[in-house]
Amino acid sequence: MDTNAILDSGNTAWVIVSTLLVLLMTLPGIALFYGGLVRQKNVLSIIMQCMLTVGVVSILWIAFGYSFVFGSGLPESGSPLGLVIGGFDKVMLHGISTTTLTTGHIPELIFVLFQCMFAVITPALILGAFAERVRFSGFLLFTVLWSILAYIPMAHWVWGGGFLQQMGAIDFAGGTVVHINAGISALVMAVLTGRRYDYRIGHPLMPHNISFVFMGTAFLWLGWFGFNAGSGLAADGIAANAFLVTHLATCVAALTWMGIDWLHNKKPTTVGACTGAVSGLVAITPAAGTVDILGAFFIGLVTPIVCFYMVAVIKPKLGYDDTLDAFGVHGIGGIVGSILTGVFATQAISGEGGPQGALYGDWHQLWIQIAATVISIVFSAAMTFILFQVVDRTVGIRVEKRVEEEGLDIYEHGESAYNR
Repeated sequence: MDTNAILDSGNTAWVIVSTLLVLLMTLPGIALFYGGLVRQKNVLSIIMQCMLTVGVVSILWIAFGYSFVFGSGLPESGSPLGLVIGGFDKVMLHGISTTTLTTGHIPELIFVLFQCMFAVITPALILGAFAERVRFSGFLLFTVLWSILAYIPMAHWVWGGGFLQQMGAIDFAGGTVVHINAGISALVMAVLTGRRYDYRIGHPLMPHNISFVFMGTAFLWLGWFGFNAGSGLAADGIAANAFLVTHLATCVAALTWMGIDWLHNKKPTTVGACTGAVSGLVAITPAAGTVDILGAFFIGLVTPIVCFYMVAVIKPKLGYDDTLDAFGVHGIGGIVGSILTGVFATQAISGEGGPQGALYGDWHQLWIQIAATVISIVFSAAMTFILFQVVDRTVGIRVEKRVEEEGLDIYEHGESAYNR
């Protein structure tokens, strides 16, 4: 921290707005997107899980999560533990006042809240994989444990001075920390939880409200500008580029998925276009601060092709029930985006001395991106497997068959979303 720094009101205003935009991604974005994709009898369970995630993870983050990720106690002490955890020096925001500034000459308090929104949305993404069949109590315990033991370590490794950051891995706004972390965990949870009782391969269970899916996509698209363009913590050229490439990649991805859908299913579907848009948003996330429009175009083109193949071909072949394709879109999209960042990163955006990818002659950066991606996959899978066993043996994960058949809304929450 620079004690002589002067607050930059422009940067501060932009990060405040970005924080609001990222919150919109979970509430109402994910709540509407996932809520529209499930059946009518389970929409409130999705809304409640999103609401719970915002509440409980925010408390954990402010209490100690921020310190464990961005604390400087252990790294500054020279302890090897500083490569895996920040420390205890900022627990309960100790030492952070209204005049404490951080990167970008913004109040550290708003940086705390901006990063809190990333911590909030990541476990919310996972719930799409096991929607319609988990206990609310099991989801609550899993979310608490996963946030502490999976999200917080990964965030420190990549953003808080941990070993992946020291290694030179590029993750501007959450390709590894958010999307690979959540997507791989989603796959593990879907497999371990098991299929829904009425799930039949090749016979998809229809969404109950596609208008909700569209509205959720719109909120995600809007909020993602804060997610990506806000991650530089400044209202500058990098933010402008992140804004531009985020939009371009999303447009290309939405049209690409729609085109594949049209060829494969003979109809250009709304759900397909919305899913394609989200895949583009996911994939451009790690690259938004280092790629130009060429990189954005190809990331937006390649990602939906790979994600569509995973959702339409690989998932039916393997037979796992990833309810809302959290793995197929977020996990795979994050992997593709993270690796392609090592291809398309350019100093024309990152600046002289900044990272650049294989397309511009630096193959070393590509290998770093691949290594960071593999480490993220292995860590997320192993941690989620362990946490599933713990939660399932304590409060339980799967609801009873009768509850699943009649709907989680009535049995878990005593309410129905639609009443005459």
